[in-house]
Amino acid sequence: MAGEDTTARRRGRRPGGQDTRTALIEAARAVFGESGFDGATVRTIATRAGVDAAMVNHWFGSKEGLFAQAILKLPFDPHELLAALQDGPDEEFGQRIVRTFLTRWDGAGGDVFQALVRSVAGHEQAAAVLRGFFQNFFTKVIGGLGSDRVELRTTLCASQLVGMGLVRYVAKFEPMASSEIEPLVTAIAPTVQRYLTGDID
Repeated sequence: MAGEDTTARRRGRRPGGQDTRTALIEAARAVFGESGFDGATVRTIATRAGVDAAMVNHWFGSKEGLFAQAILKLPFDPHELLAALQDGPDEEFGQRIVRTFLTRWDGAGGDVFQALVRSVAGHEQAAAVLRGFFQNFFTKVIGGLGSDRVELRTTLCASQLVGMGLVRYVAKFEPMASSEIEPLVTAIAPTVQRYLTGDID
């Protein structure tokens, strides 16, 4: 019995409870801040939080998902988002990306994107982590499409989405700021599609 009590105290409720999620987010903010996205490992974050590394996948799906919640506070899980974007014809990938981006950010409210921009603009480390996130995310997307020049295509896609967010949610240029989503998808998606799979020479 004494051994069982000791084990229970050592493990606590953290591995299966909401406090695990909170501990991981707090640890992730510290480790990402120290090491950046690429340098931070799931094992290091889990160790800092005092939990098993498997808890990262349990609560966030991946390191990208944890990063999104802890640092970027994105209104979506990158792991789930990637799976959803891959569901459909490759030639419509640009449409799905633009439509999903706008739908998720509109639903979260423009102030969330504004907070992200302020964080990146005011802290070089946050900007470095954001770059790492986009590189990781779009490398998976573009790699899955079999396109060449992955790094350049990744940067081009990121510039399009971040620029679109700045104009719609931060600078609020009209008519983009108040436009319905579908006209923007029609106008912007072909450019994103070219960055993903087309000729960029």
